[in-house]
Amino acid sequence: METTPYDSAEFLDSDEAVAEYLAAAIKEGDASLFRRALGVAARACGMTQIARETGLSRESLDRALSDDGNPSLDTALRVLNALNLRLTASVAPH
Repeated sequence: METTPYDSAEFLDSDEAVAEYLAAAIKEGDASLFRRALGVAARACGMTQIARETGLSRESLDRALSDDGNPSLDTALRVLNALNLRLTASVAPH
C-alpha cells in the first residue's frame, strides 16, 4: 500500500480556516507549535507572495519559519498581516 505525506497546508483554503488553525496552535501555548503552524499557513497562502508582502526575502522567511527557525515578533506580525490576520490579546478564563 502506497501512502502520501500529510500536509496541513492543503486544508487551509480560506482566511477563516487559517485563522482557526493558528488560533488552535496559540491555544496550546507552545511557541514551537505556533511557529510551525505559521509556516504551514504561509505555505498554504504562497510563501513567495507572503515574502513579497512582508518585504522579507523568501530565503529569510523560509529560514525563520523552518523547524529550526525562531522568527522575531516583528517577522511573525508581518506574516500575520500578510495573511490578513491580527494577533489580539484577551483575558484567559480562570
